[in-house]
Amino acid sequence: MNTMKWDERVIATAIGRQVLNKQCLLLVDRCTWTGAECDVLAVTRNLRIIDVEIKISRADLKADAHKEKWWDRGMGSFQGGKWVRPDPVARLWPRSIWKHYYAMPEEIWKDDLLTVIPSPSSGVILLKPGHQLPALARVLRRAKPNANAKPIGAEAVLDIARLANLRMWDAYEQIERMADENRECVVP
Repeated sequence: MNTMKWDERVIATAIGRQVLNKQCLLLVDRCTWTGAECDVLAVTRNLRIIDVEIKISRADLKADAHKEKWWDRGMGSFQGGKWVRPDPVARLWPRSIWKHYYAMPEEIWKDDLLTVIPSPSSGVILLKPGHQLPALARVLRRAKPNANAKPIGAEAVLDIARLANLRMWDAYEQIERMADENRECVVP
């Protein structure tokens, strides 16, 4: 069996290049633009948002159900002299999200994990080591679209594009720093 060291970068790259590449204008990693953390935020050609959560372990996947983005806690009110909050209601999609996916290594997947995913609307993408590519992605279950998720406007697209552009320059800077460090480590 081909063992691979899985990390968010490897998985995000495979998703961006193999799953979302033809349907999306823009991809940003580690983004909180929606108000909740997205490992990969994608803007589709019809200007809707896809959120991909990357999971490296079963425990990480199971813990996701407790994130605030999956719960509508509602407004509280004073009743009988004390503050009362309504019981939280589970959401089918995080706010502003058209489609939501979980992506993880195929080796950690078991079909019974479908019961711990917070929403039956979420899709599942599984990855396995590739031969010519570091990882191969396949969609196990397609995400159900949120009919109430409206397309974002031009200003929002530009805001996300600006973030993606800044991330690109940060990545170039990081590559340059690593190259400088490697040059310093070379003993003549």
